[in-house]
Amino acid sequence: MKSKVLIPILGLFTLSFTLKTTEKTAYAIFSSQGKKASYQQILAAAQSADIVFFGEHHNNPIHHWLQLELTKDLFAVKKDKLVLGAEMFEADNQRALNSYLAGTLDEKKLKDSVRLWPNYKTDYKPLVDFAKTNKLPFIATNVPRKYANMVYMKGSESLDSLPASEKQWICPLPFKYDPELKCYKEIFENAGGHGGQNLPKSQALKDATMAHFLLQNWKPGQTFLHYNGAYHSDNHQSIVWYVKQQKPELKIVVISVVEQEKIDQLNKEGQGLGDFIIATPATLTKTH
Repeated sequence: MKSKVLIPILGLFTLSFTLKTTEKTAYAIFSSQGKKASYQQILAAAQSADIVFFGEHHNNPIHHWLQLELTKDLFAVKKDKLVLGAEMFEADNQRALNSYLAGTLDEKKLKDSVRLWPNYKTDYKPLVDFAKTNKLPFIATNVPRKYANMVYMKGSESLDSLPASEKQWICPLPFKYDPELKCYKEIFENAGGHGGQNLPKSQALKDATMAHFLLQNWKPGQTFLHYNGAYHSDNHQSIVWYVKQQKPELKIVVISVVEQEKIDQLNKEGQGLGDFIIATPATLTKTH
């Protein structure tokens, strides 16, 4: 009689164990040192920061969702003291972007006037539309890509010949460049030295320009939330390095991201990438 009772009970334990081992988690948050952290910790740090860099993998849906959630939650606290900006918009498109935010340019004309990324509709439009709805500035911080191409093809000195009307979309020249920074050394080494320093310098021009327009549109008391590829803020380098050259006193929070096979703990390679690191499964479906 007892055995008949034990069988279904054991079955329940087996079912419970099976359910626990098959539970799926979309993301996990860690501190710079690899300790478990939470979204609330990110939000608390962001609320007291001058600048928040939210690094992303451009095709990762969890990154984009968390960017929007953080934007909403920061706005609930900061209100009109929140400024948004992104690598995905080039500085010479600011006027058209402003017109869209003001409601004088419709979505079709925005598409015709601005060099939008292929995943704009799914990944960046929600951020821009949030700014529009809540009357927040959205800053196009990146250098027009043709100037980065000029540096890659002809060197940074080629920018000197540009007329003043075009230099307004670039950081002040000449811009500082440190080839010993990890972010630029890796580009140089991964390219096998091909093209000399022009390739990493073309990336540095983007970083320097994003830092320039970011600082140009930030005021004390505000929090500037900047969306960019994780490469552009990892290890507190790239854009962050250029910001610190001008404003070392600013409180900066860097959010970075990694993709791993398992996300129960942070891989060693991910430690130190940011103040917070968001880990997502390597198998996560991409947006494009």
